[in-house]
Amino acid sequence: TAVASLQALFQCDHVQYTLVPVAGWQELETAFLEHKDQFKYFVLINCGANVDLLEILQPEEDTFFFVCDSHRPINVVNVYNDTQIKLLVKQDDDLDVPAYDDIFRDEEEEEEEDSENESDGSEPLEKRRRFEEEVIERTMKRRQRREWEARRREILFDYEQYEYHGTSSAMVMFDLAWIMSKDLNDMLWWAIVGLTDQWVQDKITQMKYVTDIGILQRHVSRHNHRNQDEENSLSIDCMRIAFEYDLRLALYQHWSLYESLCNTCYTSASLKLWSVQGQKRLQEFLADMGLPLKQVKQKFNSMDMSLKENLREMIEESANKFGMKDLRIQTFSIHFGFKNKFSASDIVYATTSLMENTEKEGPETTNFIKALDSLSRGNLDKLHQGLDLAKKQLRAIQQTVASCICTNLVISQGPFLYCSLMEGTPDVKLFSKPVSLCLLSKYLLKSFVCSTKNKRCKLLPLVMAAPMDVEQGTVIMVGIPPETESSDKKNFFGRAFEKAAESTSSRTLHNHFQMSIIELKTEDRSKFLDALISLLS
Repeated sequence: TAVASLQALFQCDHVQYTLVPVAGWQELETAFLEHKDQFKYFVLINCGANVDLLEILQPEEDTFFFVCDSHRPINVVNVYNDTQIKLLVKQDDDLDVPAYDDIFRDEEEEEEEDSENESDGSEPLEKRRRFEEEVIERTMKRRQRREWEARRREILFDYEQYEYHGTSSAMVMFDLAWIMSKDLNDMLWWAIVGLTDQWVQDKITQMKYVTDIGILQRHVSRHNHRNQDEENSLSIDCMRIAFEYDLRLALYQHWSLYESLCNTCYTSASLKLWSVQGQKRLQEFLADMGLPLKQVKQKFNSMDMSLKENLREMIEESANKFGMKDLRIQTFSIHFGFKNKFSASDIVYATTSLMENTEKEGPETTNFIKALDSLSRGNLDKLHQGLDLAKKQLRAIQQTVASCICTNLVISQGPFLYCSLMEGTPDVKLFSKPVSLCLLSKYLLKSFVCSTKNKRCKLLPLVMAAPMDVEQGTVIMVGIPPETESSDKKNFFGRAFEKAAESTSSRTLHNHFQMSIIELKTEDRSKFLDALISLLS
């Protein structure tokens, strides 16, 4: 969504550019090497903030990077390099960066310490006294330097220990457009989708989500007010964004209500739908709402109008009785013309599925371009294709969660829970993709917390592994923070994975922009896990 906004801004000003989708650090390095001779300006979207870019890419001095990336913490060299690296961040984003003097020292100080004092031909006694003073002074300086270095390590450890997410890049891009008075309605919608993506993927706290929704809501009323004066507000190709309290049910307006209840993590975990008892509770829930099964199981569009009118209120009232107090969520929807209506989360599920589509073999860049196309109004057929893929993905996730819980695949390893998918598991190919694996992990952890009686296990984070490339013998592994009400969504697995790999010389690849996702040789898995357990114990 941030890319779409930037493209629109470039079009406004007739700027020529080349778009290169990259999936990890290796691809970023390759893309840079291929283009560095013909371009001097590089814009990095959703990558590049959390590593030392100059060290990785080794650019010439006349090359400049503009980085718009929600990955935190931002690398300190990127923050304090004000010549070649320009960070695009919102002013009110609290970055918590350590002070410059705490982490950088001037070279001159070091040279001074090493320079020996020349003989100046004065009296032996005088010379000796001065020599002793210098020795003491040099020893003091060395001690101070050691203390400073120890403190620096501590400060950097605290700063870099946890990985988390800042404001969505799509929102930052929209802010940029707004400052330049070029904020189109489409860009506002893409900012909404960018924020919703962070919420769907559980990257930000509820507090951050509600705050950002409030900011976007003000922009939406401003735009709607502005558009009322224009004549196109009644034309067929008009586009209208509306704020609403909608149901937290995945894709329900493009599916049946029954399928959506079964395949939404929140309802499925709360009702424990993987068990016979849970299925019974679902029937009781539907009966409590007074909705006939025949109506619930047909396409949402075909349901009786009389039932649909008060549907949200009916569902919410019954959900409260069944312990689902948060079934309504603040969000936005969009109307294209008269008959196409989508909620922000519909678009998120559709584009994510297009990005990680495993049905057709081909380069990942093709998937990226398809997902990008599905965001534009003229490509509703691509969007519908994405919605169909998303339903398959959600079904696959729920079936995998159910089988992991019913066969007790989630095991407590002491400091964390661990679950590994075996080769040959249905849909295992889908879970070799990072976003799908992360969604599966989050759904599984929520469901496990609802199903386990063990209070200690409810507070643990989860490490999940899935086969990556069978021929090369690799697995993909992701670590996610505990599922608690007050969770700050900060993730310590990125650093822990690095340390565990280092201490055991495990053959790992830290290629993902998200540090808490790694690839690992299957034979090294057990020694890597042992090291991770002792590290976190």
